[in-house]
Amino acid sequence: MMRLGAIVLGSLLSLSAFADDSADYPDPVKTFTFQSQRQELEMAYMDVQPDGQSRGTFVLLHGKNFNGAYWHQTIDFLVERGYRVVAPDQVGFGRSSLPQHYQYSFAQLAANTRVMLNQLGVDQARVMGHSMGGMLATRFALQYPDFTDKLVLLNPIGLEDWRAQGVPYVAIGQIYQSELQKDYDSIKAYQKASYYDGSWDADYEPWARMLAEQYQGSEGERFAWNMALTADMVLAQPVVHEFDRLEVPTVLMIGLRDRTAIGRNQVDAELARELGDYPALGQAAAERIPQARLIEFEGVGHLPHIEAPERYLDALGTVLDNASGG
Repeated sequence: MMRLGAIVLGSLLSLSAFADDSADYPDPVKTFTFQSQRQELEMAYMDVQPDGQSRGTFVLLHGKNFNGAYWHQTIDFLVERGYRVVAPDQVGFGRSSLPQHYQYSFAQLAANTRVMLNQLGVDQARVMGHSMGGMLATRFALQYPDFTDKLVLLNPIGLEDWRAQGVPYVAIGQIYQSELQKDYDSIKAYQKASYYDGSWDADYEPWARMLAEQYQGSEGERFAWNMALTADMVLAQPVVHEFDRLEVPTVLMIGLRDRTAIGRNQVDAELARELGDYPALGQAAAERIPQARLIEFEGVGHLPHIEAPERYLDALGTVLDNASGG
């Protein structure tokens, strides 16, 4: 096994092959080892190269209830069109480290990702994020505008500031207790209601089961703790107020049937109905982002790449064809 080591941005770094079975990931999984907040951590990632010369790099950032594996159609589509694709699992997710103590912030996750990409020799990329990954991708583009060639936001959360709208603060310990109660049935019920507007299909099943397996696995309690920490991060660190600062061409891809809103169960029925109005949120975001293009998917929920992959990939193709702007 070959390893690379370097000192970059003050952190000890190394890359290695992933020793565990990667059968549930579409491509081989590697690890990136680095120092962060006085501990050694690992980020799992896929780095898929095209045949021939690369047209550039796409970085794919996953949502909160997912990991890099659910990007499989996107990876294949982009690689077939000549792009290198890097799809990491963020710290606290998937096959990456589950720290017992970590001060989560989108700025920290963006920095972790940037250092990893530097070690991989990537000096510019198109950055695409789904759900929570859309919040992270936005922070990444704000933090590293010269690195970010284009920003693609696929049903991002964070298009509204939930706490400013009345979602109350819930202590992390209380969130943790709720996370410990999650199993496949509760995960399916949540995703069916919020992501797919009450419908369910066999194509949605693997992602609910993969998440349930993490809660029920040998590190389930530690995973639940990290999910509580990152839930607080999402609620406490909105990006919506900084959309007008984005300096890169941005594409918003919005499934209009999406109803995702963290904290809906903490507010009264009237406010709950107002939250997660993606048709309105997408339009408002497109108006605030200086170089924005809005692509809408009628009748599609929170995960267009899972629910309507053909329509989603057709739309993504137009993003690739449009060399300038959105």
